[in-house]
Amino acid sequence: MAQVQPYRPQYKQLPLTRRFWRAIRQYWPLYVMLIPGMLFFLVYKYAPMYGIQIAFKNYSLKKGISGSPWLTETGKPLLYWFQRFFKTPQSRQIISNTLVLSLSKLLVGMLPPLIFALAISECSFKRYSRVIQTVSYLPHFLSWVIIYGICATMLGETSGVINNLFKKLGWNTVPFLNSSKYIRGVLVGSSLWQSIGWSSIVYLAAIAGIDTSMYEAATIDGCGRFRQIWYITLPNLGRIFVVLLITKVGNILDGGFNQVYVFMNDRVRASAEIIDTWVYTQGLGKAQYSLTTAVGLMKSVLSCGLVLGTNALARKWDSSLW
Repeated sequence: MAQVQPYRPQYKQLPLTRRFWRAIRQYWPLYVMLIPGMLFFLVYKYAPMYGIQIAFKNYSLKKGISGSPWLTETGKPLLYWFQRFFKTPQSRQIISNTLVLSLSKLLVGMLPPLIFALAISECSFKRYSRVIQTVSYLPHFLSWVIIYGICATMLGETSGVINNLFKKLGWNTVPFLNSSKYIRGVLVGSSLWQSIGWSSIVYLAAIAGIDTSMYEAATIDGCGRFRQIWYITLPNLGRIFVVLLITKVGNILDGGFNQVYVFMNDRVRASAEIIDTWVYTQGLGKAQYSLTTAVGLMKSVLSCGLVLGTNALARKWDSSLW
């Protein structure tokens, strides 16, 4: 006679705490691997958020964060530093520069990595494609100081390669690095050159994960390579493209501090200065800690809203992050 098995509740019917500890015991190696990443975010991302209160205080370096009085205690509104930022003469200009540069980099920098990845994946000479991949990755590992040196060698007004060519052709030299008219194009172009190879890695990985039987079936049906790219490759890359777009939209208020700070000079400041460079010069140069903290907090809140909004729109096409 068969033995009656004791009743065991389903996993989802167990209490939450019991389910938690069961998952810990079952998958403990994975949770141990998460510890370094969690510590990184805890120490370098969440712990510094204690200083956010500086944006609502009349901060004094001598008194410290906890000892500095709140703005309401000094007779000022709690959002005084936010209001002061928008009243500064440079606020409209630096916000405009940040949006123009970021949107230009976003629009120019989204399709080229995808096209480059498609070209690499369709190349029949694999050894040649691997060499091209390696060469395209190299600029990602160069600092912006080195990239600026390369740009100065190529675009310098007095001794640059391109301007020397213009002189030989009898044309006027162009101040690419010292003119507000051209500096934004230089920033966008150098950013694309630096990131195109590295950004294509995600697309190449996604292309490698596409089921090859789909291409085989398309070949049997008489589809050429361009039709296979249009009807198979691109639809499978659509979700990856949207996810990358969401992450880039979240950084739209950054503008690329390292690049802009290295390329900027007094001649192009009116067209190149962004929020982050202004915060750096005002915060460290003029000790305006409360003002710059308020600007940084405002930028973070707006960036979070942009990510949430873009993700909500992407959810309609079933391509959201969450």
